[in-house]
Amino acid sequence: MAKLYFYYSAMNAGKTTTLLQSAHNYRERGMRVLILTPALDDRAGSGTVASRIGLQAQGVAFGREDDLERRVRDDIATHGKLDCVLVDEAQFLSRAQVWQLSEVVDALRIPVLCYGLRTDFRGELFEGSQYLLAWADELTEIKTICHSGKKATMTVRVDEQGRAVQAGPQVQIGGNERYLSVSRAEYKKVMRGESTVEGSPLPLQPPLPL
Repeated sequence: MAKLYFYYSAMNAGKTTTLLQSAHNYRERGMRVLILTPALDDRAGSGTVASRIGLQAQGVAFGREDDLERRVRDDIATHGKLDCVLVDEAQFLSRAQVWQLSEVVDALRIPVLCYGLRTDFRGELFEGSQYLLAWADELTEIKTICHSGKKATMTVRVDEQGRAVQAGPQVQIGGNERYLSVSRAEYKKVMRGESTVEGSPLPLQPPLPL
């Protein structure tokens, strides 16, 4: 039975690598997949999905206003039977697009595998992640480790001087070196000014109340 899956994590946990491995597994069995990737994430070129370890594949770029159910139906009309849809950087989906992907599962009976961040550098849910957490059939955490040795669940953004950023726009494409994955305990220390960011050469900004 087709399901809507959400694989989530903090930064640099290997989400895209896992997506590309899933796509390879399907194709190795002679099955056809469609990879969807947000148009705003064009670091490797429009429609290209690339991991930090050098793996990449060509996907289809989409904007926030695109109807993803329609995109899938058009793909089937053009290329024939589709066995799986994979979505990279799924945190950038809109509420409407998560619902459209659920229709791909329920009406077209095609499994949809979404990979993305759960929260931003402020500890707030992304829109796409919020509704995937609410509506997905299965939720799986892809784990990564904080410099403290604990499981990392939060993301810290640092500026050009290596200082922790505590305010600003939610979306900032590129510069993965600007993001560090930390445990919740370390995140609290960083945001309170009680700890430096691992690898950051400069002191933190003055603390803000949580």
